[in-house]
Amino acid sequence: MAVVAMWKCDRDDSMFDNKKDADAYDKMLELAESFTQFLEKHAAGISEQDAETIGLLLSKNKEQLIAACKGKPEVLLSLGEGDSEADSNVTELSAAG
Repeated sequence: MAVVAMWKCDRDDSMFDNKKDADAYDKMLELAESFTQFLEKHAAGISEQDAETIGLLLSKNKEQLIAACKGKPEVLLSLGEGDSEADSNVTELSAAG
């Protein structure tokens, strides 16, 4: 029987087969949490769920947002046309066990 090392994200129980992907995913969730707190503080009337959804959207697409802020706003128009690369490395805990 082989032993397979897995890394578990304690924020949402996602599982990864390598530390690099697990760390990147954790950083993405940390950024999403900061965006969520920012939105809740500065966007009067926004629900917690909407703030979390927007926070995750911004965090998952940070590279495109950076490019848009640097003068290429058209990159935002292509968001959602392909599969998210970050999600492709996630194994749900229920699927892993």
